[in-house]
Amino acid sequence: MRRSKYIRPASLSENGNGKPRLTTSAMIASIAGADQKTRPAPFGHALARLARADERILGLSADLAKYTDLHIFREAHPDRFYQMGMAEQLLMMAASGLAREGFQPWVTTYAVFASRRAYDFICLAIAEEMLDVKIVCALPGLTTGYGPSHQATEDVAMFRGMPNLTIIDPCDAHEIEQAVPAMAAHRGPVYMRLLRGNVPCVLDEYGYEFELGKAKLIRDGRDTLIVSSGLMTMRALEAAASLQKDGVDVGVLHVPTIKPLDEATILAECAKPGRLVVVAENHTVIGGLGEAVAGTLLRAGVHPAGFRQIGLPDEFLEAGALPTLHDLYGISAAKIATAVKSWS
Repeated sequence: MRRSKYIRPASLSENGNGKPRLTTSAMIASIAGADQKTRPAPFGHALARLARADERILGLSADLAKYTDLHIFREAHPDRFYQMGMAEQLLMMAASGLAREGFQPWVTTYAVFASRRAYDFICLAIAEEMLDVKIVCALPGLTTGYGPSHQATEDVAMFRGMPNLTIIDPCDAHEIEQAVPAMAAHRGPVYMRLLRGNVPCVLDEYGYEFELGKAKLIRDGRDTLIVSSGLMTMRALEAAASLQKDGVDVGVLHVPTIKPLDEATILAECAKPGRLVVVAENHTVIGGLGEAVAGTLLRAGVHPAGFRQIGLPDEFLEAGALPTLHDLYGISAAKIATAVKSWS
């Protein structure tokens, strides 16, 4: 039997036998901080709005509409919502058939189920045929404490190798709302990692506008450049603000589109002299954004002052409370700041 390395968070109480009692709410806690501005279900609301003017749009779920925010679309457009049951392979095949008939199916499930169970069906029935199917998946990386059965820590690595598939890893509610119409306007298959529920709003304060395929410099800095995607960008911005107080000037380059990668912007920023480059991702360090950036730099002959990766280890992660796990695996803002400071 595998020995658990779970560390009991302070928020957990003990039962009458002196054993820790893990509550469900601790394992699915929001990624938002206590004082952080949020918006509810940004994906569901954005898709429901878009569908008012685009009759091609359909919503399909593998019995997880409530947990992928697609229930907002279901309530607004009940005649265009299809509950497919817990059968991701059939979900993808149904979507491919609907796309062939001229519809634009938006398929939602958990990222682990789309990447592990339905990979072959997405590859041959959707990507090879370049069909206009949008695959939107919750619980990317370490955004649930339910352990390896629900943590999609390797989904980007798997999908990066699939031709024709665009991959998006948005940072916050502001970006999700802008990414949905951009995905609809793009003809072809797209995979988006979804932050669900009450999603933080961060990038609107920076005047950020999402563009499919484009990386954006959110904050400039002379000492270190953090290249990040997804929720790690909001963590990187928090870490950069903290490090500024210690005299470490950190820039943040947000890369929401992981494939195709905006190599030109990445090379331009990483080539600036004297800066350490740190890639931060909510994904295993194997095969994700970090290795994509490293390969881009090596192929172009760009050598920054140093190169480091912050990401999840190449192992099956523990179950537990999210804040504890984010600290344990080094992807909390505090741990990012500590790591960057040690390298500077």
